[in-house]
Amino acid sequence: MSLLAPLAAPAAAGTLINATWLDYLLVALYFVFVLGIGFIARRSVSDSIDFFLSGRSLPAWVTGLAFISANLGAVEIMGMSANGAQIGLPTVHYFWVGAIPAMLFLGVVMMPFYYGSKVRSVPEFMLRRFGTGAHLVNAISFALAQLLIAGVNLYLLGSIVHALLGWPLWVALLVAAAIVLSYITLGGLSAAIYNEVLQFFVIVASLLPLTLIGLHRVGGWSGLQDKITAFASSAPAKAAVAPAGQQLHSWPGQALSGFSSGFLSVIGIVFGLGFVLSFGYWTTNFVEVQRAMASKSISAARKTPIIGAFPKMFVPFIVILPGMISAVLVKEMVQLKSGGTPPGGASGQGVKYNDALLLLMRDVLPNGLLGLAIAGLLAAFMAGMAANISAFNTVFSYDLWQRYLRKDHSDDYYLRIGRLATVAATIIAIFTASIASSFSNIMDYLQTLFGFFNAPLFATFILGMFWKRMTPAAGWIGLASGTVSAVVVAFLSKDAFGTASLGVLPLSGQGASFVAASTAFVVDIVVSYAVSLATEPKPASELRGLVYSETPREDLVDPEEASHPWFQRTMPLAGIALVLVLILNFAF
Repeated sequence: MSLLAPLAAPAAAGTLINATWLDYLLVALYFVFVLGIGFIARRSVSDSIDFFLSGRSLPAWVTGLAFISANLGAVEIMGMSANGAQIGLPTVHYFWVGAIPAMLFLGVVMMPFYYGSKVRSVPEFMLRRFGTGAHLVNAISFALAQLLIAGVNLYLLGSIVHALLGWPLWVALLVAAAIVLSYITLGGLSAAIYNEVLQFFVIVASLLPLTLIGLHRVGGWSGLQDKITAFASSAPAKAAVAPAGQQLHSWPGQALSGFSSGFLSVIGIVFGLGFVLSFGYWTTNFVEVQRAMASKSISAARKTPIIGAFPKMFVPFIVILPGMISAVLVKEMVQLKSGGTPPGGASGQGVKYNDALLLLMRDVLPNGLLGLAIAGLLAAFMAGMAANISAFNTVFSYDLWQRYLRKDHSDDYYLRIGRLATVAATIIAIFTASIASSFSNIMDYLQTLFGFFNAPLFATFILGMFWKRMTPAAGWIGLASGTVSAVVVAFLSKDAFGTASLGVLPLSGQGASFVAASTAFVVDIVVSYAVSLATEPKPASELRGLVYSETPREDLVDPEEASHPWFQRTMPLAGIALVLVLILNFAF
């Protein structure tokens, strides 16, 4: 599917969602607040550190909520609800296995290195540890990834505007991009972060009623189980619907992994998703790390992902459950899951699993609550896109432009470059949105991208942080080799990357992304180890603050944290979060 068709299409005669003036008023008020925050934040931007890192001045609770809100975009809202509709409860693995452990590891182990080294970005950390080669590979791959993922958020944001107003998709994309561009260009990272805090509360307030009303319509949790069981037993053969047991139990998760063997499914989820993809994303993705680096102290930076872990573990109840409800309650979703091709959808070119949440909103929410839900979806997509754009402009300005193209200019010059990069990234995202539009389930596309960019980066990071013998040459050669191997596996898999896939390997969907990511990790480790043995490492004196064994403990902790109450200290908070997520895994 392409955006070229909507470019030539007239405005839709009708809309997917029947909103009233009250719904539009709530959405308009939300946009007033968003742009107002951008204007207010502009007053605090006096130099490039203010624009790119909020002057390193924000408290932990603000950066913690922004940390989770930056991720609560298209992946969480549309992608996870689409997964809930398509495969059911195993989707929780993206949260309880594929997020929380890595977030706690980031806060406890890795943030002291990031924050203590005073780097301005993750690629800059790579520069100090491995030198120019690894830095350039990481900076370019990260910038490319953010442009592609920003396109995902923008496409879904434009789809909501299209569904609400009936505008052609290209008009919706331009309007949505202009709004995000306005407040990021005005206030930089501070505008993005404070809007993300606002957006977090708007998202929860909008999706919680949808979940509760939807559950009431299907007769509660037991009624939902009965309907999924009945549907799975009566579905036609062409639908390829997973058995009810696989949809209603998180383990062994075959509906998610795509493996017929329960044992292989568990291995794939634990290693491919829970270790490689998860740790690769949460511990090395500058979109998330940037929020923690904006904190006012090393203690606040460490607590940022840990504070974010508490709301993160309960997000499945407001994004996955609505998808599961939509699959048995909304007639178009029932037809789609039965193997049909119902017309319409947010794009106007056929219903997809990505439409599960929108169609459920249409069917169950009264006016007023509908407007709030629409504002929540817009908030989620803007939070995600703003996070991608604000991370991109930092890496482009500092790690590419300043480092390799225009050195030793004034701070005002780099501040202007950052704002121009914001404009350019937003324009490019309009075009990368066309790639996202070709996927029925956006999670397939996103997990493939994470396998390309995050999995090999995590391998390089973790080996370089705990093995001082790893050399600068191994840093960039291992990273490049891992990335190439993930791309090869994806293109050889069945439908792992849309129509470009060759289908040689018997892997498809998200299971293919797990294998691609695992391959990237293993290849990166093996190549890095071999190259390190054949090349010269850095002297130990240059590794302080970069390698665990060469960094004194006092460099990794905030001496004032010991005087804080226990509930404000890093380790007790991390321990509580870990216990809670273990309870959730056993409960389901």
